[in-house]
Amino acid sequence: MQSVGEGAKEWIRECQHQFRHHRWNCSTLDRDHTVFGRVMLRSSREAAFVYAISSAGVVYAITRACSQGELKACSCDPLKRGRSKDERGEFDWGGCSDNIHYGIKFAKAFVDAKEKKVKDARALMNLHNNRCGRTAEALIYGNQFPISLRLVQSFTPVESSLGTAGRVCNKLSRGTDGCEVMCCGRGYDTTRVTRITKCECKFHWCCAVRCKECEDTVDVHTCKAPKRAEWLDQT
Repeated sequence: MQSVGEGAKEWIRECQHQFRHHRWNCSTLDRDHTVFGRVMLRSSREAAFVYAISSAGVVYAITRACSQGELKACSCDPLKRGRSKDERGEFDWGGCSDNIHYGIKFAKAFVDAKEKKVKDARALMNLHNNRCGRTAEALIYGNQFPISLRLVQSFTPVESSLGTAGRVCNKLSRGTDGCEVMCCGRGYDTTRVTRITKCECKFHWCCAVRCKECEDTVDVHTCKAPKRAEWLDQT
């Protein structure tokens, strides 16, 4: 279970990286058993992505643990041992190949267990998205890339389980990281801050890089908080 826990931390970081410029940025709640809060109660695009990437994360974590000898139930890929051949000729397998087959088998039993107890439309959607995540991870391990892995989802995006108040936005952008989109039309506050950064860096033989410290003043834009009534509705 420790491997699954480590894998969960990795896929949460990946989720937050992928959505860092969106209203919903994969924010988590420490005291909520769902981790992501109310966003998981809806059949949304965000929930679909969470189910897929969490399933992929379990596959990755278990597969890696098998290769590193951390689990007694599995080891290296048993199919990649001894002598084999490809278009270049015969060769001997060496090292420890990732046991992706065991990783997928474990993830399917572990992640799908809850959904198989309830046979409704939401459970079927979750099972499909779990399968998409495992398939994507298998294709990556096989050095292939999926042409079309379609997540089943509704088309009702949610703002965020924690809201976007205080999130930094880009005043000049028209994309999802722009203040108009990120702040949901509520407006934004502007704060002038002074930053100290490394500048005029030079390489000195051998082997060091020396920089000066430069000070510059920039405007930081952050989303305004919603009105009190709206905020109460979201919590």
